[in-house]
Amino acid sequence: MSRRRIASNGVRGPTSALTEFLRSQNITPTTVARRAALAEDNANEGGATDTAQEQAEEPAGDEEEETGPSSRRRTRQRDTGYNSDELDEPPAPAKKQKVTKATTAKAKAAAKKKKEAEEAEDKNDPYNALSRSAFSNAGASSSKPPVGSFDTCAKCSKQFTVTKYTMAADPGPGYLCHPCAKSSGADPFKKPAAPRKRKPAAAERRNVQHFQENMFPSLASICIQVISKHLEDIDAFGDIGALNKESISKAIARNRSLSGENAHLFYDVTNSRLRFHDATKLNPDALITLGYLNPNLTTLHLDFCGLMSDEVITSWAKSLPCLTSLTLYGPFLVRSHAWIEFFKNHPPLECFDITQSPRFNLFCLNALIKSSGPTLRTLGLKEIGQLNDDFLDSICRLSNTLTSLDISDAAESCGDEAIIEMLSVVGPSLTHFGMANHCTVSDEVFSKGLRPYVKDLTSLNIEGLVELTDEGVANFFNEWENRPLVAFNGSRIPGMGDNAFEALLKHSGTDLVRLNINGWKDVTDKALSGLVKGAPQLQTVDLGFCRGVDDFIIKTLIEKNNGTLKEVKVWGCNRVEGKWEVFGAGKRHPDLRIHGLESYSVI
Repeated sequence: MSRRRIASNGVRGPTSALTEFLRSQNITPTTVARRAALAEDNANEGGATDTAQEQAEEPAGDEEEETGPSSRRRTRQRDTGYNSDELDEPPAPAKKQKVTKATTAKAKAAAKKKKEAEEAEDKNDPYNALSRSAFSNAGASSSKPPVGSFDTCAKCSKQFTVTKYTMAADPGPGYLCHPCAKSSGADPFKKPAAPRKRKPAAAERRNVQHFQENMFPSLASICIQVISKHLEDIDAFGDIGALNKESISKAIARNRSLSGENAHLFYDVTNSRLRFHDATKLNPDALITLGYLNPNLTTLHLDFCGLMSDEVITSWAKSLPCLTSLTLYGPFLVRSHAWIEFFKNHPPLECFDITQSPRFNLFCLNALIKSSGPTLRTLGLKEIGQLNDDFLDSICRLSNTLTSLDISDAAESCGDEAIIEMLSVVGPSLTHFGMANHCTVSDEVFSKGLRPYVKDLTSLNIEGLVELTDEGVANFFNEWENRPLVAFNGSRIPGMGDNAFEALLKHSGTDLVRLNINGWKDVTDKALSGLVKGAPQLQTVDLGFCRGVDDFIIKTLIEKNNGTLKEVKVWGCNRVEGKWEVFGAGKRHPDLRIHGLESYSVI
């Protein structure tokens, strides 16, 4: 009796937000129980008629259903026609619950809170993130079907099992099976990309040894920067003095700012020496003007003078009468007849050094020797395309005068016999000799040319002589009576090993200042350790691609070198990692620059 009274009065206890939400969707315990009973009856009796009748008798979704045991009992006993609860008076109809704005807002807030809680729980799942995002973009209004249930693909209409990788269709509504999801361009099984690592701040980067920043620059360096920046306003600077012109020339060569309009900053009637590190933008007219505005030049050095023409070199024969030293890098356009005319009309030279002049031939060399043979001390013919054995025969006419000779990088290698014959004539007076990249030169040039005839050499460049052997070079240094070398470049000779390196240190280690053994891959760490005691005066050393070089050798070399070491190159030395910094070896020598450390960041 009390149970019916409670039901008839519509008095209910407190309900949760979820219950209110399900009730608003017409999902109550009564409807759930009724559907379960119908499914059981259909399974037992195949009562399709009763099922249809029960479905027809279901109340409208807006009406409230009675709850309790009596309702469940009536559902199971409908087929018998007897219901004990109906013996009493019929219950009063249940009052409809008013749906207020507060209730609706409460239900929406509860549903939203539940959805956010579910999303928070699935954040740790890398696969759900993509599915939920696609579902949200599709604008689906219903929640995702439970995992393990069956659903129909919105694209191919095939039934599939819902998993945690199931993705929503875009555009919705509905969900896609895995094959359709992949065909649409999205991979439901794709793992999310790894988060990008935070780039270290500039202060956290490892200090690069060959990068040095002056915290308090000098006044002169600031002035040089200002001048190179405002070089177009050259007339406003006035007289800047000859001391800083070389530094300014180097600064403006970095960005090729030198032109014919601002080059007269460096011109002066009193100039005796002039060097431009980058003359790329100096046209023939500007180069001709250079000669007229610097008539007292004795030394002229131009790098990258590719615009120099025949008219320039012939005009210099008269405008630069005091010139005794001429060094040019890249005079490609100057023809042979212009060289010959220059040598005929110009006073004798003491230094003539050119690089990359393909039109300089044997007739030009003979004209040079004819006009400047008795005075010529330095001759450089590097990367001359027409250089051959006939050139060496003409050089033999410079006996007892030549002190520096460089015939490196010829188009075709000269023969051993021609080099030996030349050294027999000019060798006794040489202090510098370069024959780099003559690929057919063998050990005979050392045993029959350098060893018997050259006794006063201080600098030797044999880079790229691939035919040399470790044993032959070792015997040469062990038996050579020449004074110790100051500079040695033997890079890119793959046959060199411990014997040649130890013989070199024994012969010249005490006086070596510049050493280049790049590519001596077979030299062991035991032999390289001799650099510490065997070469105490080293300033620059190139140990690139020497497999035996490691951190211990570099650390010992830095610590035991008494601060004279300025530059070390270790390109391709995979065993060098810069660990000597931990012991403070590099910090005690702030002027030391180390190039080629793979583990170092580039700033």
